[in-house]
Parts: sequence; C-alpha cells; structure tokens
Amino acid sequence: MNRREFLKTSIIATAGANMAFSIKAASQEEVRIGYLPITDATPLLIAHANKYFEAEGLKAAHPAMIRSWSALSESFLSGKFNVVHLLLPIPIWMRYNMKSPVKIVAWDHLNGSALTVGTKTSIKSFSDLGGKRIAVPHWYSMHNVIVQMGIKKAGLKPVIKIHSDSLKSNEVNLLLLPPPEMPPALASGQIDGYIVAEPFNAVGEMKINARIMRFTGDIWKNHPCCVVVMKEELIKSNPVFTQKVVNAVVNAQKWVLHNLDKTAQILSQEGQGYLPVSRDILSRVFTHYSSEYYGTGNAPRAIHHPQWGLKRIGFQPYPFPSATQFIFRQMQETLVNGDNAFLKKYTPDFVSKDLVTYEFVKKAILQHGGPGAFTELNIGSTKDKWDREEVIEI
Repeated sequence: MNRREFLKTSIIATAGANMAFSIKAASQEEVRIGYLPITDATPLLIAHANKYFEAEGLKAAHPAMIRSWSALSESFLSGKFNVVHLLLPIPIWMRYNMKSPVKIVAWDHLNGSALTVGTKTSIKSFSDLGGKRIAVPHWYSMHNVIVQMGIKKAGLKPVIKIHSDSLKSNEVNLLLLPPPEMPPALASGQIDGYIVAEPFNAVGEMKINARIMRFTGDIWKNHPCCVVVMKEELIKSNPVFTQKVVNAVVNAQKWVLHNLDKTAQILSQEGQGYLPVSRDILSRVFTHYSSEYYGTGNAPRAIHHPQWGLKRIGFQPYPFPSATQFIFRQMQETLVNGDNAFLKKYTPDFVSKDLVTYEFVKKAILQHGGPGAFTELNIGSTKDKWDREEVIEI
C-alpha cells in the first residue's frame, strides 16, 4: 500500500469510526424529561407513553413532575434534565440575562391557556379588572404578556404590590403563583382571577364553579406557550440525539391531533397518571371549545372570534420566527418583578435567529408528512409555509 492509498484508507476508517461513535453516543444518552403538571407538556409525555423515543433508538427515563417553573428551570440548568418544556419567554431570560446557553428546538403546543375568574366577582371583561388581584404563573410568561396587553387596552394600569389594600381602582395587582396553587387561591378569595395553562382553567370550572373570562388563543391566534428546550452544548455535541428527540416530539404532536380522547385518557389519573387530574377534566381541555358555550350571549364571553376555527389547545411544532419576535417586543414593554433592562440590548430579529434552532424540527416535520400534516392548525398563514403573520385582537 502506497502513502496515498494509506491516507485514503485511514480517512475512511476514521470517518466510519466517528460515525459509529456518534450513533453509539446517541443511543447511550438517556432522555431525561422534566415537566410541570399541565397539558403544555403533552407532546413530551405522549412521546414517552407511546415509546416514540425508543422507536428512535433512545432510552428514556420516566418524566419527572415538578411543581413550579422556578424549580424546573433550576433543575434543567443544573443538569438533572436534558429535555424540558418551558414558557417561551423563560429561555429568553435564561440565555440573555442568566447567560445560560439554551436553545428552543420546537414548539410544544398552541393556545391551551385562559384567564379564569371567581364566581363571587363581577368580572366579565378586562375593563372589570380594576382594583382586582390576578395571579400569573411566571413573570416571563406569555400569560403575563397577554394579561397586561388586555389591562392596558382597557385603560387600566398593571402593578405589583405586596399590600393589596393600597390598590387603586384603576390598578390591577399582579402576583406570582405556581399553577397548582391557583384554583385553591381563587376558591379561598385570596385572588380574583388567574391566567394559566390547562388543565387548571378546567379545574376551576369543574371543581370550584369558576368562569373562563377569555381564552388566550382567542386574543393571540394560535400562539405558542411552552417550547421544547435543550442545552446548546448537547445540541452541538450530539446532533444525532437531538434529531431523534425532536423526531419523537413531532411524531407525538401529530398523533395527538388525531387522538384527543385517547390523549386525555393516557395523561389522566385513570390512565397512566402523568397529570394529577381526572379524565373528565382533561376531556374538557382537549374537546370542549364551542361558541355556543363560550361565545355571544354568555357572560363572560370567553370566545370573541369563532371564525378563527381554533381548538382549546392545539399542537404544531414549528417555531415561527414572527411569534418569537412578537413576544420579545412585548416583553420589552411588560411589567415584571425585577430588572429586565437586559431586553433592551437585543433586537427581536436577532433573538429569533439566535435563540431558536430550526433545522431539527423542520427535518422532523418533513419526515412526518410535511407542513400539510398540521393544516388543522394553520401552519403558516402566508404563501411560505415556514412563515406566518401574527394575529392579535384583544
């Protein structure tokens, strides 16, 4: 063997070894999921329940339920979990304020949240929130953004006050509560309402006779809420593993779209117990969204736009840049408890390119039927299926 042949053979052998190592590394990396007990986590949980991770050749530990966003964020950053769902603005805070190199690899779901109020209140619309106390799940949340958009539109002022007795009639006091604590706080009169993900709006309806004032998807059409997040280091060092994880999540979303009742059963206490609520409550989340029940003639009127043809919760994995840009712009104007000056250092366009990686989810969507497989939820509202226009009507 001459020198040229030796080098050629060595290069081929090295490439083959590297590929084998990469595949082996992907198979050895265990999927470790952390999640809150909300339906936002559905794709991750169904991917586990239906063994879509195993179908991709991955090992997957049983997902771990965490009770608050702060605990989940800390556990993820400390390395306990390598795949989590987080409220879309949380990765913005992590990457640009905490300087933690995290990346959004897919959307986890659409809509699936609402503003719920107590029966003892006279709240029917945003204009009735003056002098009231409203709980949000996290300062960096779509919920905080949307409720403040509605408050300002009604000519009221969002505030954060420890003592509610100093609240003025034109002020709306915002406070932070973990989602599971919201219905009990509303029932006891500690708060007048809360804006949060399902199933806690359905829990409020069915357990304490609360009323949904407005579905968030009826304000921001098909908005993202939770996103699938991984660390940039893992994405770069093991793209095979990353692709397989995203494949499983996209596959789960496609399955859920056509199996809403089965999804409710699997996630419920009567099923595999991923969420600590009954099948009846989850069935309400996945199937109960009608203009007759929530639209014109009802007080409050939770649905203003029946023509949008939405579902109470939807699933579509592609992270449209326009949505990231919109929520980043809104976060720059949203009141939070703490310093958000770091947001002024970046532009929406930069964040949509820097925070999100698109290659894995786009490839996964194409492998599972393409954008057309998600037409029920209007993937793309422009001629370009990988782009859309954001529709917001308060």
